[in-house]
Amino acid sequence: MSIIADDNDFKHTREEKNPVTKAETIEFDKNFENCIRPKSFDTYIGQSALKEALQITIEASKKRELPLDHLLFYGPPGLGKTTLAGVIAEQMGAEIKITSAPALERPRDIIGILMSLKGGEILFIDEIHRLNKVAEEILYPAMEDFVLDMTTGKSQTVKTLRIPLPKFTLIGATTKAGALSGPLRDRFGIIHRLEFYTEDELAQVIKRTAGILNIEIDTKGAHAIARRSRGTPRIANRLVKRVSDYALVKHDGKITENIANQALDILKIDELGLDNTDRNLLKLIIEKYNGGPVGIETIATAIGEDTRTIEDVCEPYLLQAGLLQRTPRGRKVSPSAYGHLGYKKYSDQQTLF
Repeated sequence: MSIIADDNDFKHTREEKNPVTKAETIEFDKNFENCIRPKSFDTYIGQSALKEALQITIEASKKRELPLDHLLFYGPPGLGKTTLAGVIAEQMGAEIKITSAPALERPRDIIGILMSLKGGEILFIDEIHRLNKVAEEILYPAMEDFVLDMTTGKSQTVKTLRIPLPKFTLIGATTKAGALSGPLRDRFGIIHRLEFYTEDELAQVIKRTAGILNIEIDTKGAHAIARRSRGTPRIANRLVKRVSDYALVKHDGKITENIANQALDILKIDELGLDNTDRNLLKLIIEKYNGGPVGIETIATAIGEDTRTIEDVCEPYLLQAGLLQRTPRGRKVSPSAYGHLGYKKYSDQQTLF
């Protein structure tokens, strides 16, 4: 695709030192203890199969002295896609520039970032499925041929320019791989899905985070938090801070299993990691709609949330935990959800405590 721009826009893109939108250059702190995000595969916990595949790819790329193929990571939020991009940059010895798709509103935004890249650098675009069509089409020749197609001038003075770009690696992250267009998805040489974490993996994440933050925690306390973290490291890291607050104010500061459970009960997070919104959603379907099926719009209106929050925040874990079912007619509560919430279901579809 050729991008039409006048000469002033082109000059502005190349010469402006402080563009309106630019990627953030992340320089990972050499002092590991000052940063919760891991910077090596040894300290990156979980995603074992993915780590092994990436380590082989990185080693091969170094031996060939070529940049990595473009990578696409997808999966639920909070599983470490951005962190993994930073680890890859560190292992490759390359700088990483980070931006998000919604920030790239105008053609010159993505053009300015691409023209600022140096050979071997990594460009990370978060929520890449939200790229607008123009920005996406600018990326096609940049990813495939490392060139930027532009036209300058007006009317009879129009000139076509093909500007070479240094070889770089694009890492895209998305929570909705299905929302990516086929042409964009096909230009990624490496595509991986990040999986939910196990309780043991989350307990390791929690103990590592606690060590960095100088929080005293025992193994049972770490597992108590892990069980309620919905298989997600981001949630686990957030909960360990909140439990630490409780332990410091109400006890001696050390997190044990009992203290962790007390703190999480106060936060209204139950043993499966469900919060009030999750429980209200399930109870609504059970009490008002006899367990379903019921449409997502009806649920959103009834509990006062928008449909995107339900689909992107609540549903993925409820589905993964087997508490909710999607059917062609709408959402249904599974039998295990009845037991978890203390309901008894009878054959006549009436529910009682």
